[in-house]
Amino acid sequence: MKKPATPGFVPEAMSAPPALSQPFRSGALSMRKPTRFDLTPDAATRKAAAVELGLISVPALRFKGEIRPAPNRDFVLEAHLTAIVEQPCGVTLAPVRAEIRETVRRRYVSDWVEPQGDEAEMPEDDTAEAMPEVIDAGLVALEALVLSLPLYPRAAGAELGEIVATPPGAAPLRDEDLRPFASLAALKDKMGGGTEGGTEG
Repeated sequence: MKKPATPGFVPEAMSAPPALSQPFRSGALSMRKPTRFDLTPDAATRKAAAVELGLISVPALRFKGEIRPAPNRDFVLEAHLTAIVEQPCGVTLAPVRAEIRETVRRRYVSDWVEPQGDEAEMPEDDTAEAMPEVIDAGLVALEALVLSLPLYPRAAGAELGEIVATPPGAAPLRDEDLRPFASLAALKDKMGGGTEGGTEG
């Protein structure tokens, strides 16, 4: 499910509060009816999100959905993400606009058991994860946006090429090697780190 994030994303920026946040305490969510949300950040918030994600701009962003109760005291977050983003071209750094439309689903499992062993099998439901103390719909939106970004944005007329970098004593590193999961990991860290504070919004 996961894919490398935009190369412009600086993980250190994630040490600050997230640009977009709407936390819900999982223990306070209704077990009878869905808890709905509709995030439409203003221009200042979208600008902060662009900086956080290493984008040129985020002209439009909306994340609308619900967190609904599921069997075994689990919860399912399902939402629709729509966004317009501008990324730097990988060759010329010129702005490249992309429209994103994604259905996002996360299942939060109350009795989650971490897979054991070095060769643990991948779960059949790759949307499932451990129930956090706080479910932050804003951070889920940012994570989904990162995962949806075009990996190799190219401006019209830009020539394709490949960067090869060779540190001393190491094998050559190519473009794909230089696209780490750091941005997604940073978002995940922040989602975990936010479980001490957040209040329902």
